[in-house]
Amino acid sequence: MTAPSFDNLANLYARPGFLLRRTHQISTAVFEDECRSIGLTPAQFGVLSVLRASPGLDQSTLGRALGFDKVTVLRVLRGLESRQLIQRAPAPASRRNLSISLSASGLELLQQAQQPAERAYDRLMAPSTRSSEPNWCNCCSC
Repeated sequence: MTAPSFDNLANLYARPGFLLRRTHQISTAVFEDECRSIGLTPAQFGVLSVLRASPGLDQSTLGRALGFDKVTVLRVLRGLESRQLIQRAPAPASRRNLSISLSASGLELLQQAQQPAERAYDRLMAPSTRSSEPNWCNCCSC
């Protein structure tokens, strides 16, 4: 079998889906590099941020807010719960649902993460100009 020619792969490398997937991989790597010392992933940062803004959400609503499927949100919540960064309790409106909120440790970690997260953002956006940032971010918004 012969090695693929990079000329033949140019079409693949120019496809928006491929570029978005690579962008996500790079974004995740940069964030994890900046947040390595506090042991926080982008998914965990997202959950903690949403819970700070909207304490007491149930698991389904939290997952929808972040675009996570049920398995992903459950996996992330279990990891955060094992580190005592979140608390789950029966929801006041429905005993069948659990209300999720930040613990004091979770809030403290989220505050510690702000500067590393901002550094990750700056690293990711460094190739763009300040005037193009709003357009780029608007293009990626749903």
